[in-house]
Amino acid sequence: MSDKKLLILNQHQMQQKIDRIAYQILEDNFDEEEILIAGILPRGNHIAERLKKILDQIAPFKSKLLTIELDKQSSSLKSNINFNVDDCKDKAVILVDDVLNSGKTLAYGFGVFIDVRLKKLRTAVLIDRNHKNFPITTDYAGMALSTVLKERVDVFLTENGDEDAVYLT
Repeated sequence: MSDKKLLILNQHQMQQKIDRIAYQILEDNFDEEEILIAGILPRGNHIAERLKKILDQIAPFKSKLLTIELDKQSSSLKSNINFNVDDCKDKAVILVDDVLNSGKTLAYGFGVFIDVRLKKLRTAVLIDRNHKNFPITTDYAGMALSTVLKERVDVFLTENGDEDAVYLT
């Protein structure tokens, strides 16, 4: 792998993308009383926290943050959640991750809600790489980025002690 890093989004650009996603969520859910924002640990949850903070300022509805931890190496769904999945019944859920690559993580994220009748389930990602192995699309994407498979997209967040940035390596 190359040691070269190409800056894709700086801190200001990342914030613009997250703001835009928040406004898209608002427009799509304006008639809701409450939405649930489910962040996939680790970075998807940080982005979900940022989206919730913005929505709390601009939206007429309440938003609640949910946390999902997935075992991405498992061949079956293994998750830890900080909520009772039955409390999601008849609610709008936004599933959030940092990068959509193959679609496996979001597919596993969908699996958490498979036995619950939701009002709607949407997905939000900061970067959509367009390399789907699963039939997953995103409803809200900060940026679509066509890459070759050997390249990596790295998202750095201040919550992890880094300066906000997205790099292609």
